[in-house]
Amino acid sequence: MSRKIRYGMVGGGRGAFIGAVHRIAAALDQQIELVCGAFSSDAEKSKASGADLFLPASRCYSNYEEMIKAEAALPADQRMDFLAIVTPNHMHFPPAKLALESGFHVLSDKPATFNLAEAKELAALVKKTGLLYGLTHNYTGYPLVKEARDLIKSGRLGKVRKVVVEYPQGWLATKLEDSGQKQAGWRTDPTKSGAAGCVGDIGTHAENLAEYITGLKISELAADLTAFVEGRLLDDDANMLLRFENGAKGVLHCSQIAVGEENNINIRVWGEKGGLEWHQKEPNTMLVKWIDQPMQVYRTANGYLSKAAAAAGRTPPAHPEGYLEAFANIYKNFAGHIRARLAGTEPDELVLDYPKIEDGVRGMAFIDAVVASSKNNAAWTKLDV
Repeated sequence: MSRKIRYGMVGGGRGAFIGAVHRIAAALDQQIELVCGAFSSDAEKSKASGADLFLPASRCYSNYEEMIKAEAALPADQRMDFLAIVTPNHMHFPPAKLALESGFHVLSDKPATFNLAEAKELAALVKKTGLLYGLTHNYTGYPLVKEARDLIKSGRLGKVRKVVVEYPQGWLATKLEDSGQKQAGWRTDPTKSGAAGCVGDIGTHAENLAEYITGLKISELAADLTAFVEGRLLDDDANMLLRFENGAKGVLHCSQIAVGEENNINIRVWGEKGGLEWHQKEPNTMLVKWIDQPMQVYRTANGYLSKAAAAAGRTPPAHPEGYLEAFANIYKNFAGHIRARLAGTEPDELVLDYPKIEDGVRGMAFIDAVVASSKNNAAWTKLDV
C-alpha cells in the first residue's frame, strides 16, 4: 500500500499543549498525515486552528460529530483512517464511541475515558467492531523501557520481587488554576478530569509503566490521596503500596506539588537475580545490577540491545532521543497495524507493541481503586477489571 495513513484530530487547537505533541509525533516518521480536524469546541476557533495547519477549509469541522459523519461519507481513498483524540478527559469517550461506530480506528490520549464504566463500554465496542484502539502511554515508547521489558521477560533478572515507580512534578505547587491557566484549570476540575487529579494525570503513567516493564498486573493496592493546595478539589499528591499478581510488592508515588521537579518519572525493579533502574530525565541510560558481577550501563542504539529496543531508536549511539521520539513510536506502531489491516497482511510482532484498550480499562480501574482505598483510610482494595 503506497500511501500515508490518514488521520483526523479532535481537540488540540490554539492554546492546547498535547495536540501539538501528537502532531509532531505522528509526523516524525513520515508515515502519517493529518487530513482533517475538529480542533475546539468553539467552531470558529476550530476552523482557525485548522487554517493554522494549512488544512483545506472543507476539512476543518465545527465539532467532532460533524467531522466523523462527513469523513464517513467521503470516498475510501480520501477519508481519514483513524481518529486521534487529544481533548480533556471528559471528552475522550464520546468521540471514540462515535468513531468506532462509524468504522474508524481510534488513538486516544490517556486516560482512556472519564470513568471505568465508559472504559468497559468502550472495550466492548472495540471487541464488537474489530477495529483498532490505541492509547498514548508514551513512556512505553522509549527504547530502554522496551529493553527493560525484554530483560525481565527473558528471565535474566529472575522472578520479580519489588517494584518502585514514581512520577513527581512541581507545577501545581500553587493554585495555578485560579490564574486562568488552561492546563491547570481542567486537570483540577472534577467535571473534566474525573475522580482523580494527579493520579489520573500522571499516576496512570506510573501504573502503566510498571505493568508494561514487568509484565505483571497490579492485583490490589493501598492508597493515600491528598490535596495539599488549599481549596483544590482533586488530589495533587498520592502515595500507595502495590501487590502484584505474582506476589511481588511495589511502591508508587506521584505528586504535582513536589517543588522543583519537572517530569521525573522513573522506575526500579528487583528480581531474584538482578535489578534495573531507568529515569526519564536520562532516558538513553539504564542501569542493570547483578548479585555476583559489577553493575552494567546500557545505552540506547547499541548492537547488544533487543530487537524491540533497536526498532524504537532512530539515531546512532550518543545522539539523544527523548519524549517526542517515544511518543512517535506509539504512532508508528499503531499506523503500522492499520497499514497491515489495509493490506490484508499479518502485522509484525513489533508493530503490535503499543498500549491498547485493555491498558485503558486497567488505568481506569487503577484510578477507581486508588480513590476508593484512600476514602477507606488506605484499606487494601482490588482492581475491578
